[in-house]
Amino acid sequence: MRLHIASDHAGFELKSLLVLHLRATGAEVTDHGAETFDPLDDYPPVCLDCAEAVVADPGSLGIVIGGSGNGEQMAANKVRGVRAALVWSEETAVLARQHNDANVISIGARMHTPEEATRFVDAFLASAFSGDPRHRHRIDQVSTYELSGLIDRN
Repeated sequence: MRLHIASDHAGFELKSLLVLHLRATGAEVTDHGAETFDPLDDYPPVCLDCAEAVVADPGSLGIVIGGSGNGEQMAANKVRGVRAALVWSEETAVLARQHNDANVISIGARMHTPEEATRFVDAFLASAFSGDPRHRHRIDQVSTYELSGLIDRN
């Protein structure tokens, strides 16, 4: 499994733990930064790098981490082709894959223990898109808008 991961200062410690955990499972993990702890760093550059890498590497998945996960998810979703979901439970991690075919998850390191966050990541990675036509249709509607600015109301 190919994974891309990134965090700002607020998620730096959790990212470091997750990289070790994921590599121990045999995953190929690319760390897009931050490379060192810097309390004044900004999340957009590293989250955008991570999201762009996911799109450029078909079949890979991404994880972005910050204090709340909100800004990181918003940044990742600016990259065409990314479907980033903020996860706050194992159930939301599973549903992000099953219903939304999410290819990136965002986690708030200040909102969860490292153990909880690890369970969210593991649940996300163990899940797959259901392929249900109603979910595919909704994803296609969002993709159509992303590409054309047109709203498909059918």
